[in-house]
Amino acid sequence: MNWKKQWRAWVAGLLLISLLPMGTGSAAATLTEVPYAIDSSNQAGWWSPLETYGTGLEYAYMAYNAPGSTAGTHKVYIARRDGAGTWSNIPVMDGAAVAEYADDNGHNQPSIARDGSGRFHVFASMHDSAWHYFRSDTVGGAPQNHSADMPDQTMKVTYPVVTTAPNGDLYLLVRSSQDTAGKRTGVLLRWDNSASTWSQIAVIASTLNRSVYPDDLAFDANGDLHILFEWAYFAASPLRHQLSYLKYSPSTNTFSKADGTPVSVPVSLTTADIVQPMAPTEIYVQSGSDPGGPGVQSAKLTVDSANRPVIAYRYREEGSTTFSVKQATRGATGWNLQTVYDAAETTAAIDITWTGTQSRVYYVTAAGTDRAFMAAQSGTGWSQASLAPGIPIQRLAVERNANGADILYLVDIANLKLYYGRN
Repeated sequence: MNWKKQWRAWVAGLLLISLLPMGTGSAAATLTEVPYAIDSSNQAGWWSPLETYGTGLEYAYMAYNAPGSTAGTHKVYIARRDGAGTWSNIPVMDGAAVAEYADDNGHNQPSIARDGSGRFHVFASMHDSAWHYFRSDTVGGAPQNHSADMPDQTMKVTYPVVTTAPNGDLYLLVRSSQDTAGKRTGVLLRWDNSASTWSQIAVIASTLNRSVYPDDLAFDANGDLHILFEWAYFAASPLRHQLSYLKYSPSTNTFSKADGTPVSVPVSLTTADIVQPMAPTEIYVQSGSDPGGPGVQSAKLTVDSANRPVIAYRYREEGSTTFSVKQATRGATGWNLQTVYDAAETTAAIDITWTGTQSRVYYVTAAGTDRAFMAAQSGTGWSQASLAPGIPIQRLAVERNANGADILYLVDIANLKLYYGRN
């Protein structure tokens, strides 16, 4: 292990860690400690807290929960790293004060996107609650509360996942809880960057006695949006099932399965494109804690060079007590499922990128000296490489930037530290 420690004049105590090349054709990964305190609530599996921008000079924006004014609360900030590597801390403002909310692990965490005009959009701390939406009024400025701009003020919202389209629009996937008849639906919304307005595209997924859990959104080179979500028994459960995929084409306002078959929305469990089918003993259970048995828990997606979805997800197989890491790719006759890692228990932290020739799957183990890993295909198997030796990473997010580097968002809850990485 080759460790480098540099002290930079612009921030005392900044730790720089360089790792050996990973044996997958990538350059050495580098981690930098973000010079701002995080709150213990800065942890989720579904979130999209990382945004990147720029070619040549690389900018990164890391939305995070900072310590609140009292125990059990947090404030929302964006750690900004500019192209020269200098950090600044941007507050997310609710009027004259920094936005502050009660802690709620797994729910009250921020997601961020930057629109085509350079404005930040942040969705923060929503668990079956009204909109908590913030947007910059000036390019790169501190986001201000714009919750009143969202199109449905009666909606109760959880799990906001947001991404930027090639034309600078934003697309947002949330779970809505306003149907009390036994459904929690998946809703897709769009920010029209030219008009600076939000609108609802459609309720995209809904089934009686089921709740939708948003996972991820990703655009391809054709301008089509790939959508990933899970289902649980109504009203909620930490163990989900029947990981599902949907593609939306903004140019024609149509939805389809991965094989191109058109579908009407909302899709149900009988019409959805099911990536991970139910195992023979797999059942839906409403439970406040993990009921055991096979099921899905957290997933992310990317697209390959042919604009096909590539999915990483955690699935507990029949007869197992731990969640393995799996990858799903779309073949000519259906979904091809592979096991990426199953040697030990993993946490609800996963992500995936596409290098141009292969996927990289990022995951976190539940214990060990090294906990954050990247896996890449090696022959018929997978090679595993440590991302943060000696650092007890518990949560992560990853985004491939315009320069072809994977930018890492790594959370060390035990020591209340956030790391920026470049891989």
